[in-house]
Amino acid sequence: MKEKIKELAKSYADEIVANRRHLHKNPELSFEEFNTQKFVSERLKEIGIVPQPIANTGLVATIEGKNPGKKVVALRADMDALPIIEANNVEYKSINPGVMHACGHDVHTASLLGVSKILYHLKDEFEGSVKLVFQPAEEKAPGGASIMIEEGVLQNPSPSKMLGQHVAPNIPVGKIGFREGMYMASADELYMTVKGKGGHGAMPENCIDPVLITSHIIVALQQIISRNRNPRYPSVLTFGKVIANGATNVIPDEVYVEGTFRAMDEEWRADGLAKMKKMAEGIAEAMGGTCEFFILRGYPFLKNEPELTRRMKSAAIEFMGEENIIDLDIWLAAEDFAFYTHHVDACFYRLGTRNEARGIISGVHTPTFDIDENALEIGAGLMSWLAIQELRE
Repeated sequence: MKEKIKELAKSYADEIVANRRHLHKNPELSFEEFNTQKFVSERLKEIGIVPQPIANTGLVATIEGKNPGKKVVALRADMDALPIIEANNVEYKSINPGVMHACGHDVHTASLLGVSKILYHLKDEFEGSVKLVFQPAEEKAPGGASIMIEEGVLQNPSPSKMLGQHVAPNIPVGKIGFREGMYMASADELYMTVKGKGGHGAMPENCIDPVLITSHIIVALQQIISRNRNPRYPSVLTFGKVIANGATNVIPDEVYVEGTFRAMDEEWRADGLAKMKKMAEGIAEAMGGTCEFFILRGYPFLKNEPELTRRMKSAAIEFMGEENIIDLDIWLAAEDFAFYTHHVDACFYRLGTRNEARGIISGVHTPTFDIDENALEIGAGLMSWLAIQELRE
């Protein structure tokens, strides 16, 4: 079976690359993946798989093997792109202005299309079913995963296990990364509007300076992280946007701030958010102003079920060789695949895409992100192998 999968992945490699390049050239933002949905649907129907729409721009389909109800394994790929202007000079450069597949979701989708073709070809040689989940809107809260779950993607049939993969531009192509247990952080968005009383910069005694108030709030909130969090769990608070629309001699009426809070523990996540809101509002009031502190609850932390992850790592070693499998560190980035991990045993692993010799070194969410496309054959073959191995478990 292993050799069959490798042969099929190799024979479909050019098609998988072509699909990836089409997707990369035609990116769509979160909740707007209508053409992507149509493209994926057409490719699946060509294979012989009939998908069903879900979550408006998503798709779900099932490949039934022999005895299809014996066990169900779900495989997920996300499909949305980012609001980034692409700077790569490649033939498949984005033709949609200001939109780019800068996080590899084109890779994930093309790989899962390759998996779909491989497993459909082998459906008479395995027992159980494989559920294909093509998900929209990973990049934008509340996350397409949460919507798909609400609409029943984990039902009819219900998977007992779920797998997902993500590109890793820090890992050389040909290598795969795994981590048991907690892997990625929760992510909440913070929006503050600090209001005071504006006026002439030379006469601050006649004003309530929201810039000064905001500076105290930002510094004080960092102390919540350093003095309150459980040291066992990493945590990060970052403010990346501060707008004070005054001038050299003008104190504005208000300041607008945006930030993110990342955590690896749900109890601390809730406690930290409550402390931040209370402190920000209290500081503003004590200094004569007000603070509107809005929290947009995002994704939970992502946890890889340990036993499943150990099995998948062992299967990957068998497929690719022990020298090509690495252990991952905790990563404070966020992923809405995390929602699935709180409903079903899941494993989310990393697919190496880096090639320093060819200058493919840019990180995700950058205008020059790209991949070594040899990762596509590897990604499709490995995920097919992992799915079949788990059905055999």
